[in-house]
Amino acid sequence: MKRLLILAIAAYASSTFAQTLKSNIPYVENGHARHVLDIYMPPNAKDAPVLFWIHGGGWQAGDKTSVQVKPKWFTDKGFVFVSTNYRLLPEVDMGTLIRDVAKAFGWVEKHIAEYGGDPKQVLVAGHSAGAQLAAILCTDERYLQEQGVGLEVLIGCVPVDGDTYDVPAIIDVAETRNRVHGLPMPTYGHRLKFGDDPAKHKDFSAVTHVRGDKHIPPFLILHVAAHPDTTAQAVHFGAVLKQAGVPVTVFGAKDTNHTKLNADLGLPDDPATGALETFVNRVLKRKG
Repeated sequence: MKRLLILAIAAYASSTFAQTLKSNIPYVENGHARHVLDIYMPPNAKDAPVLFWIHGGGWQAGDKTSVQVKPKWFTDKGFVFVSTNYRLLPEVDMGTLIRDVAKAFGWVEKHIAEYGGDPKQVLVAGHSAGAQLAAILCTDERYLQEQGVGLEVLIGCVPVDGDTYDVPAIIDVAETRNRVHGLPMPTYGHRLKFGDDPAKHKDFSAVTHVRGDKHIPPFLILHVAAHPDTTAQAVHFGAVLKQAGVPVTVFGAKDTNHTKLNADLGLPDDPATGALETFVNRVLKRKG
């Protein structure tokens, strides 16, 4: 069954629609080996909306090439699709890691028109750790401002099954669970990944930075309905956005898991993809 699914995904991804891929484009001059991104372009792209994708991997692993069928789905809809790498923990700290992603975004703003994209219509999305990075980039304006960019260029944000929109909450939940069940504490869990400092934990939380007066874009928060941690984080983050007057949809996907939810995005008849299509159509209409 697993092999059949892989073959089906490969067949769908290589179907007749043409797209052009430019790989390993540096976004920092003389930078690190991971300061690179990939751009997938539909034919004859001009002033096309842009999807800026941030991979997951616990901030310690992952790669920009782990995009499954998402580039095809978005380029089919006329988007230019960008997938970026960034330096990882523990080589750099969380603040530096986030700034790498912001630098990639800043490069896109300056250069995406050369690849047929519109720098004023960018949709940000990411899975797992990438969901936290997408959410913080779209709520804490300081990271983009350092690159000379404002939140007003964003048309939407789609974090996929993240568990760290509220970092102190997930630390409390995880550590309480281990303590109650007599389990050892993780040697490099969220507490340490996010700086082992309550002030940093709060500052790296998207919920901390939500306000209704700063051009935060509409959100579609996708999560696994059966996963208690990502569900709680999604519902809480959605409530904070809604209270601030930010348009938000929270969609819990059934009969899936953390990996499959991400891998299936862009496949026909996938319920989360249906929610994504509705959201994309809505934000493009609003922007137009």
